[in-house]
Amino acid sequence: MEQQASLVEFGARRAIITITAILCALLEIVDTTIVNVALNDMRGNLGATLTEVGWVITAYAIGNVIIVPMTSWLSQQFGRRNYFAASIVIFTICSFLCGNATGIWELVFFRFLQGLGGGALLVTSQTIITESYPPEKRGMAQAIYGLGVIIGPTLGPPLGGYIVDHFSWPYIFYINIPIGVIAALLTLQFVRSPKYGERSAARDVDWLGIALLAVSVGSLQYVLEKGQDDDWFSSNTIVTLTATATLGFFFFIWRQLTYRNPIVELRVLKNGNLRVGTILSFIMGFGLYGSTFIIPLYTQSTLGWTAQQSGMLMIPAALTTAFMMPIIGRLLQKGVPQQYLVALGMLLFSIFTYWGYRIITPDTSADNFFWMLIVRGLGMGMLFIPITTLSLSTLKGQQIGQGAAFTGMMRQLGGSFGVAIITTFMATQNMVHRNDLVSRLDTNNIYVQQRVQNLQHSFMAKGMTPDVALATGYKTLDFAITKQAAVLSYMDVFLYLGLMFLICIPFVLMVKGNKAKKKIDLGEAMH
Repeated sequence: MEQQASLVEFGARRAIITITAILCALLEIVDTTIVNVALNDMRGNLGATLTEVGWVITAYAIGNVIIVPMTSWLSQQFGRRNYFAASIVIFTICSFLCGNATGIWELVFFRFLQGLGGGALLVTSQTIITESYPPEKRGMAQAIYGLGVIIGPTLGPPLGGYIVDHFSWPYIFYINIPIGVIAALLTLQFVRSPKYGERSAARDVDWLGIALLAVSVGSLQYVLEKGQDDDWFSSNTIVTLTATATLGFFFFIWRQLTYRNPIVELRVLKNGNLRVGTILSFIMGFGLYGSTFIIPLYTQSTLGWTAQQSGMLMIPAALTTAFMMPIIGRLLQKGVPQQYLVALGMLLFSIFTYWGYRIITPDTSADNFFWMLIVRGLGMGMLFIPITTLSLSTLKGQQIGQGAAFTGMMRQLGGSFGVAIITTFMATQNMVHRNDLVSRLDTNNIYVQQRVQNLQHSFMAKGMTPDVALATGYKTLDFAITKQAAVLSYMDVFLYLGLMFLICIPFVLMVKGNKAKKKIDLGEAMH
């Protein structure tokens, strides 16, 4: 890319640009998960139902997924610096409006707008960091950016838990304001835009393409987020939106391939490495967001931990990933093939899930998680940079930005699919295990009778009448069964997640590497 040479920065200026871009990437990602812990407080405060408050997360994700594929095109239209600064400003203003919202739907609307601002921060900050470093240092640039992306989802819950425990929920949005203001000022002062070709005139803009993309991606995201709550295809809304998403994608693809000025350049997917990379990004998103979703859920609902405790549990793993990033960056610069690193990362991730499968019980202690999560951290560190560089290593010029938008979108969608599939799978497995356990509880069995009698006596000792004590004994037994069934379904999730990663390893090893280009231009690998 000829114009990239002029964008390389040095010294303090490069440090400032790097910090600005990482701050923005962190802002965006932390905001995806920080809300999870505050949903209960919001629900009480805004008088919303559980389903309504779930929209606070869904709306943000929909905004994100709609904007990510368009970032490359929008940067060309408005100049990258202006577009980046405008995104930060939108994000910051919407953070203030979210904190000030008085009703649930007002909050949901501002979260959607915040998602539109936030989606751009991720892909664009990646490009800005990459282009500020000379080619030989781009492995490091990638590693620095990867830190934000991997640590962000982990920082959200403990930070959210701390804010909700010590202040009130609007502050999880207000915390973005000072950071956003500083980032916007630094962007306008220090970030430079590459020279693009001519902007499209208003009449050349593919408005129909934009509309089809927004409708199809938005519908798909809704189906994934709300499918389990609405019992999937027994809900008319889900059926309608599935059809809308399918038709929308069909017409969107047709439009992009035939229009002279497409909003998303699909032809770039002719590149074999990028095709493999988008699939791997999807699987990585599935594993990253799936495991970030399931572990706090298990520790809070089954082990009864607080939000802050379960958030803190994830920090050592995030630090391990942080430690791995520069090492991986260096290995790639030395010419270690990406496929080997990805395959090893997948193997480590499946070891982590199998370990989880082995240690999960109704009362696992915090110490048992430590090494298992360290292995997860190692695995994630080996997946992120190599997958992205593998996807984009054989692209040139403007295609890089378009390729990065695909991998970014697939990572987000992988996460949404992951969470949707895991929740559905767990609900069905829960019923299966519960029925199985209940069928084995024969009331004529001497051990079952003894257990109930012991429970009855212990409750009578606490002053209950015999009949109330007996009923409470049965309830306690029922509660134990429910808990056991939940634990068994968590075990299933861990087992199948691991199998999914194991199955991918041979396919990864079959991908053609870049033999001629040993020192991969990591900068081009990130846009």
